[in-house]
Amino acid sequence: MNDCIVIGAGAAGLSAGLTLARARRTTLVIDAGRQSNLAAAGIGGLLGHDRRRPAAYYAAARAELAAYPSVEVRGGDVTGAERHGDGTFEVSLGDGRRERARALVLAPGMDYRYPALPGLAERWGGDVFHCPFCHGWETRDRPTAVLASGPVGVHGALNLRAYTDDITLLTDGAELSGADRDRLTDGRVRWDERPVAALTGDGPRLSAVTFAGGGELAVTALLVKSFLYQRSTLARDLGATVTMSNEHLGVEAITVDAMCRTGVPGLFAAGDAATTVPPSMAAAVASGYLAGAGAAVHLTAGY
Repeated sequence: MNDCIVIGAGAAGLSAGLTLARARRTTLVIDAGRQSNLAAAGIGGLLGHDRRRPAAYYAAARAELAAYPSVEVRGGDVTGAERHGDGTFEVSLGDGRRERARALVLAPGMDYRYPALPGLAERWGGDVFHCPFCHGWETRDRPTAVLASGPVGVHGALNLRAYTDDITLLTDGAELSGADRDRLTDGRVRWDERPVAALTGDGPRLSAVTFAGGGELAVTALLVKSFLYQRSTLARDLGATVTMSNEHLGVEAITVDAMCRTGVPGLFAAGDAATTVPPSMAAAVASGYLAGAGAAVHLTAGY
């Protein structure tokens, strides 16, 4: 019987594991190895680790946890989880093993879904990005497009004005309202309503967006509207509430309180999977700390 199991070894899960380690709680952190930002060249905006490669950050974090004897980080996939009548949790792993704990932290990351556009996937996390706060600095002063429609697209394009003066909003066939056109004009942002067909460039570099009816737009950076979805049904299976929240973000988030409690006794959630604010490494580390501290308090109070 572990004190706590942490599902996920991204920034939030490792932060929760470290907090529990320092509280001297026996903790199993399960790492599926699918951290969402591994495709990025560097971490943007995490104090002390700005522009560090994500893989290097995770390796250093796991090394820090290894110094604490009460914590194990184990590779594997979680295939199921249940809460027993005595309040303990049981987790099933892909290798057939089952592990039990008195508390559980969900920090599995999220499934980022972006348009199924030829040439996009291989440039994701580099010249194609979803968050200006994470990647805007790296693409500053470059000809940039925003691929999104409606108020979200207008907001995203105007928000990029701090990074570049060369911005084009691509609505992918959707027609802008007169009011939106006025806002874009006032903000010195161009727009193009033609359907987008593909992204082109040399290797991972972006050089142009091509349109379905012919023609192209020369850009070297592209902000794309993406949606974040839960990677599994674990949260719902355990009784947590999951809702699609935040118009601009489009995030299917686990509902938690200020201490990352889900409302199910002993069940906590952290990181992208439970965020209603722009996802970031900094926010994930903070929420992982809160979830780990909350789990430690729960263990102290209940046992």
